[in-house]
Amino acid sequence: MAQFDVYKNENDQTNQKVPYLLNIQNDILDSINTRIVIPLVKNKNDFKGLTKEFVIENQKVYLTTSQMGAVHKNELKNKVISLDNQKEEIKNSIDFLIYGF
Repeated sequence: MAQFDVYKNENDQTNQKVPYLLNIQNDILDSINTRIVIPLVKNKNDFKGLTKEFVIENQKVYLTTSQMGAVHKNELKNKVISLDNQKEEIKNSIDFLIYGF
């Protein structure tokens, strides 16, 4: 379960609006039963600096950093893709949320 891996959202109550979850937790903390994730949603949030567009399985989705939270690692079953090649932009979004720059 690597940092910056994207998983299908298996929750039937939310997966229509939030089809994917991005794991941002560092791999060194693998023994913890939860993972910090950022939802990847279908509808764009226009707050500059917190939103980044990705195309996953031919579908446009948007990073919603302000809605990050913890999920049990058992909820992350079906890895779709790694966004490791986009990690700097993801980290910048997290930094903007926390530090304002």
